Amino acid sequence: MSSKFSMSESEFIELADVTLASIERAIDATAADIEASRAGNVLTLELCNRSRVVVNSQTPMQQMWVAGKSGAFHYVRSGSQWIDTRDGSELFAALSRLISAQGGEAVVLRG
Repeated sequence: MSSKFSMSESEFIELADVTLASIERAIDATAADIEASRAGNVLTLELCNRSRVVVNSQTPMQQMWVAGKSGAFHYVRSGSQWIDTRDGSELFAALSRLISAQGGEAVVLRG
């Protein structure tokens, strides 16, 4: 799946930054024991069992990447959402499933 529309590099960087900040806010809004730390374009989520999920932006490809124990996932912008290039799932819904499965506690993130 390719991006449904093209962005300039600066537009992508701004959107990626907003997305990472939205994920941080969504994590903070849950009661889950998750520590979020950000360094530039990389957001690391340390779960209650000390495992990690990493979300980062990939400017050259204009994608958001997610890595966890179950694998790596790539998301492209389609309309107002980030959509998985393989299965078409939306970023926040997919992160909710990944974090819940990997961390062992139900988490629902709202973007």
